[in-house]
Amino acid sequence: MNQSIVITRYALALVKYVTETGDGAVVCSEAEALVKAIHSVPDLSRMVTASDDVVSPFDKKKLLQGALGNKMSSELSRFLTLLNRNGRMDLVEDILRDFIGLYYKSVGKRVVQLVVAVEPTERLLQRVRALIKDKIGDDAVINVTVDPDIIGGFVLDFDDYLLDASARRALDRIKEQFIEQNRRII
Repeated sequence: MNQSIVITRYALALVKYVTETGDGAVVCSEAEALVKAIHSVPDLSRMVTASDDVVSPFDKKKLLQGALGNKMSSELSRFLTLLNRNGRMDLVEDILRDFIGLYYKSVGKRVVQLVVAVEPTERLLQRVRALIKDKIGDDAVINVTVDPDIIGGFVLDFDDYLLDASARRALDRIKEQFIEQNRRII
């Protein structure tokens, strides 16, 4: 089965489950913390996605609980047990990321992805809030991802809107211009 379908199905199942239990906000905040931890700690990502021969399913769940300071809701704990039992722990980051977007959508909020090279300043966050307020209103949640590969600036992504104001993109455009000019010379 296509991985994106599997990811979406698990994410939708978790949304439905937390909607029924009424603990969606708690599980969503835990999911955000886990995604951030998995993304920012490469060793954690490798351990969670390793085969069960290398790291047992029980240990994988313990690692994720540890990433949350050993305070995990029963709903998320049961969900991680389900992923372990079904051999889908390698998809946990993608499933949780999908869950976050689907959960916010289910409660009437939109998720805005902000990628920056370093931790954003409050001034940048205020400017982003002002920009998205004009486009989608006040009901947006900003997910910040730090990616040093963009060198500087930021990338803003929501709905069908993409604003790439990164230094990496500017350098790529300059490189493309030089390549095009060199083709004309030869």
